[in-house]
Amino acid sequence: MKIEDIIRKKGADVVTIAPAATVAELVQLLGRNNIGAVVVSDDGATISGIVSERDVVRHLATDGTDVLTSPVRAIMTANVKTCTPEDSLEATGHTMTYSRIRHLPVVGADGKLAAIVSIGDVVKYRIDQLTDE
Repeated sequence: MKIEDIIRKKGADVVTIAPAATVAELVQLLGRNNIGAVVVSDDGATISGIVSERDVVRHLATDGTDVLTSPVRAIMTANVKTCTPEDSLEATGHTMTYSRIRHLPVVGADGKLAAIVSIGDVVKYRIDQLTDE
């Protein structure tokens, strides 16, 4: 079982946002797409960072509503853990669990953003497998 199996089932669409976009624009994007995290990228292929709804909430708690006018780069995680389509489901699930991250960008052999998987995707795929057995 590999990450490419999940991608094949769920699709490879990735929502991205530019680092210069405001946090308010990020919040609208998260809501409009009903997602919990966005890859930060200038071109949709290179990864500058990742930002989640948790990041927004944490910064709202410390900085107040002024954070909404800040650029996304101010609250994003720049040191992004990634996986590849060839990585095993088990190794990826382990990385996500022990690193306490819910979303992991998938990078292709060319080093460019190929997809994104969530811990929910990993768990759902595993449950579907067990149900089929």
